[in-house]
This record gives sequence, C-alpha cells and structure tokens, in this order.
Amino acid sequence: MQNHPLKMAITKHIREHSSIYLFVFVLFLMGVIFGAVIVNSMTFSQKEDLYFYLNRFFGQVSEGKVATSNEMFQQSFLHNIKYLGLMWILGLSIIGLPVILIMLFLKGIVVGFSVGFLVNQMGWKGFLMSFVSVFPQNLLMIPAFLIMSTAGIAISLKIFKQLFMKKKNMKENPFQFFSRYAIVLGIIGIMILAASSLEAYASPGLMKSVMDVVIKK
Repeated sequence: MQNHPLKMAITKHIREHSSIYLFVFVLFLMGVIFGAVIVNSMTFSQKEDLYFYLNRFFGQVSEGKVATSNEMFQQSFLHNIKYLGLMWILGLSIIGLPVILIMLFLKGIVVGFSVGFLVNQMGWKGFLMSFVSVFPQNLLMIPAFLIMSTAGIAISLKIFKQLFMKKKNMKENPFQFFSRYAIVLGIIGIMILAASSLEAYASPGLMKSVMDVVIKK
C-alpha cells in the first residue's frame, strides 16, 4: 500500500524539525507554569478584584447577556489570526526569531494564568470551568501556535544559512520553501477557524451548563 503524499509530507516535516518542536513545546510549557506561578504571587486584593469581574462575567453568561456567538467568533478569529500572522511575518526576518519565542511564551502564560486562576479561586469547580471554557478551543489553538512557531524558526534559520553560511549547494530555492511556508499559514488559518468556532459556538453553552449544574448548587 502506498503512503498518502500528505501523510508522507507531514511525517517528513516532523522528523526534520523534531528538535525545534521539542524546544517550542518546552518553552510553551514553561510559559504555562510561569502563568500559574503568577497567580500564586498575586496579592489577596488583586485576586479579589479579578474574581469580582470573573463572577460578573459568569453571571452574564448564565443570563445570556454576553456578546453573540457571531461577534465572539469574529473577535476570536481576528485576534488569533493577526497574532499568528505576525509570527509568520517575523519568521521571514532573522531578527524576528527571538520575538516569535517571546510571543509563544506569552501565549503559554495566558493559558497557565487562566487555568491557574480559576482553579486557585474555585477549586475543582474552577477546574471544570477551565475545562469547558479554555480547553475546547485550545485543543486546536495550542498545536497551531506550536506549528507556527516551529515553521517560523525553521524558515528564519534557513534564511540565515543562505545569507551568511554561503551554502551554494542547497538544492531548494527560496521560492520553494517560501511556498511551503505560505501553505503552513493556510493550514494554521483553517485550525484557527475551527478553534474560534468552538470558542464562540460551543464554549458558552458548555459554560452555562456547568454553571447551572455545578456552580449554582
């Protein structure tokens, strides 16, 4: 049986960039841990202020007073595609490589802080809330960030080698790897489209169900 070309391409890509994938995953994980640590370093008054706004938001969700699903989808998609699009552009410049790493680390902090704060303030109920409000979209969002970071780092390193290491024996011309880099952005766009759909159309309903069944008891 012949292997599917797409499957072969994905396998080859992961094999060639496995070390970069490992690096960006560890960096993202460090961001998540750092975000959770920030929660514990906050003062009592800061936690109380945030918890007040969080409770008000939960109340609005329960009463159906939040933005419409279409508005949430548009906001989520535009925010994330701009963020990842910037990472894509930065990958085309050598000096953008450290910025990509910083942006990935910040994404990890946001995820870690969100989950950490909910669990810190609400215990197991907070874990359930984070599971339905943070987990669904991030099931696609986090892989999208890891793939984009890896692709950006890889293309930046490749440009560096061509410019400064005088690798004249490289068989691949710039147009070829740029085309593949553009395809990566297209795949990322599809992933963000699906993640934003989950965040806008699935998460609010799941959050309301959890609040009605668990939080209000």
